[in-house]
Amino acid sequence: MVESNSLAEVITGCKGGDAECFSQIVDIYASRLYGYFYRLSGDSSVSDDLLSELFVKLVEKIGSYKGGSFESWLFRIATNIFHDYLRGKQRRKKLLEAGKEHLKPKPTEEKMSDAEMLDRLQIQLKSLDIDTRELIILRFYSQLSFKEIAEMRAEPIGTTLAKIHRGLKKLREMME
Repeated sequence: MVESNSLAEVITGCKGGDAECFSQIVDIYASRLYGYFYRLSGDSSVSDDLLSELFVKLVEKIGSYKGGSFESWLFRIATNIFHDYLRGKQRRKKLLEAGKEHLKPKPTEEKMSDAEMLDRLQIQLKSLDIDTRELIILRFYSQLSFKEIAEMRAEPIGTTLAKIHRGLKKLREMME
């Protein structure tokens, strides 16, 4: 990760149109943002497309960044892009229906391998409502703090904590 002074200089360079600074932002955040999109969509080609769209938006909107947590600002744009994708493709209903097919618990005669457990977790994540899934992914896969998530969503931190807690409880129940 880049030190905050260095990141501030890179952001200033981006605002000035410096292509090298934009390249540094891509290098710093591409893998985390790709992971965020992949966990939300479950599709690598969609994730690639959304990531590309995000960096185009970054070039267009960098002038609107007024300070605060750059990561929160960037993930807010990513979230908006994903929501636009869902609305445009009417995928919300299809994702929930596909997730319901996989809700039936598998017999656990043998202990599941880590890969099987991760696959099952991904399926169960898809079956959560989009808001809860997004919160869990922002916190645990994108590694944003509760405070950053609350600021990004413009809600009190207690509300964010409660929603994530309820989502994790529901996810645990589904994994049992």
